[in-house]
Amino acid sequence: MHPSPPEDRDGLLDAFEQNCQAIIDLGLSCRESDFEIQTECPGWTVKDQIAHVVGAEKSFAGIPTPRVEVPDYPHIRSEFGRRIEHDVEARRGIPGKLVVHELADHLPIRMAALRAAATPLDEVIGGIFGPETTYGTQLRRRVLDTWVHEQDIRAALDRPGDLDSPGAAVFVDAIFRSLPRIVAREARVPIGHAVVLDVTGPLVGREGARVIEAEDGRPLGAPLFTGAEPTATDELPRITGIKLTTEALTRRAAGRRSTDEIRYTVHGDEEVARRVLDALVITP
Repeated sequence: MHPSPPEDRDGLLDAFEQNCQAIIDLGLSCRESDFEIQTECPGWTVKDQIAHVVGAEKSFAGIPTPRVEVPDYPHIRSEFGRRIEHDVEARRGIPGKLVVHELADHLPIRMAALRAAATPLDEVIGGIFGPETTYGTQLRRRVLDTWVHEQDIRAALDRPGDLDSPGAAVFVDAIFRSLPRIVAREARVPIGHAVVLDVTGPLVGREGARVIEAEDGRPLGAPLFTGAEPTATDELPRITGIKLTTEALTRRAAGRRSTDEIRYTVHGDEEVARRVLDALVITP
């Protein structure tokens, strides 16, 4: 993948700050009517996206979430979704510019606290993702989440950008890491078949997964590009290649666009490619 995702603590914090600053800059450029534009995230406007980001970061900083009554919106499909909606609902009556300034005021405080804490990436912490979550896992999730919401705002405002940023690399890396599971379990690609994702840019990358038979006879996804030399007994897999842009891949993997709404080309089995793309969503 080029550019490659940040792996160290400072690089991940820089990626997170860049995502949030981009959201602030986009928000400051909005007219009040722009804040009410619906985004590709079901049920949320541009302002709702910003409200979610600032609300989530205040929650992680230990600032209590406002307690409000959340209506039964059609886009709320789980208790987790309802919890997230509290931050958005609490700010629905506030002008968009004020929500942007709330994030702009909070971000320097939040970043100073995160950098001063010097928490190791492998330290186990509590939080909304459970007590077994490491700080590194949670930080990557925040980079991923804020970048996806930045892209939601960009798409709504027709202001494309940051598709080759560190945040983009973190998200594409998460897609690549999920590919073996998706290919074997969700898409149910047959044993002996392999799928290769070829991302053409602005972020360029390639990842593949093959389906092998586990010891218990069940299909198991395995990375295709391991760097290991094949042995004489290795059976060559049937390969289906899917070529698409960074935007098409990430909008699909974020669940924002259906397979029918993105452009891609297939070399190999069209049905297998379709099943993989239909199953490719990695966000909650």
